[in-house]
Amino acid sequence: MIRAVLIDDEPKNNRILKLMLEEFCPQLTIEGQADNAEEGVTLIQETEPDLVFLDIEMPFGSGFDLLDRLKPVNFEIIFITAFNNYSLKAIKYSALDYLLKPVSIDELIAAVNKAAEKIKARQVNTRIENLLYNLKKPAAAVQKLALPSKEGYVFVSLSDIIRCESKNGYAVFHIKGMEKITSSKNIKEYESLLQDDMFLRIHNSHIININYVAKYHRGRGGLIEMEDGTTLEVATRRKEELMARFGLTKPQ
Repeated sequence: MIRAVLIDDEPKNNRILKLMLEEFCPQLTIEGQADNAEEGVTLIQETEPDLVFLDIEMPFGSGFDLLDRLKPVNFEIIFITAFNNYSLKAIKYSALDYLLKPVSIDELIAAVNKAAEKIKARQVNTRIENLLYNLKKPAAAVQKLALPSKEGYVFVSLSDIIRCESKNGYAVFHIKGMEKITSSKNIKEYESLLQDDMFLRIHNSHIININYVAKYHRGRGGLIEMEDGTTLEVATRRKEELMARFGLTKPQ
């Protein structure tokens, strides 16, 4: 499924668009809505969507201001606006489409289909980059993850990754015996690469190596204390899987 958010200063427009997407674009799940650029930034940082439907003219900053605050942009964009004088700037931001209100159902379906293809291609390319590296290693060798740096790539052993956190749209890796490494890719792109039994996503903002878990503190979702002293929140929906990883029943 493609995770999407809607950002428009008129709640009525968001409601209508949501209904259209639910009926005609079943490959999407709507993760949230916002009605201004400030709330939109927070929504995107919290949900890390694949696709953003973005109004341009909004109070407290335009859609372009929102994108400037989130650089580098790790999601696809479909601009939706009542004005037709933004096309050149929209192209500059590599928007998949530029839809005028009222939105045509046919144009909306076509735009979503194009977005889906681009999202799929990006995810596949990320997986292939890592696959090609790991295929060069003997089966018994420790697998590594290639993390982009200013000079090229840093190859990190999976067993040395303590945790990965989402911060302002970036993925920040905390690694045993090394300084933390910040990647311009978002945490969702790495979730598909960190599928080994040792890793678990416990929250929208955190993937952990369960080998470095020191304590679990009970609560609605609970808190995880890592060996490096960091305490991390566990999302309620992730609690049961976390308990299962350690062969425990979910605490009451």
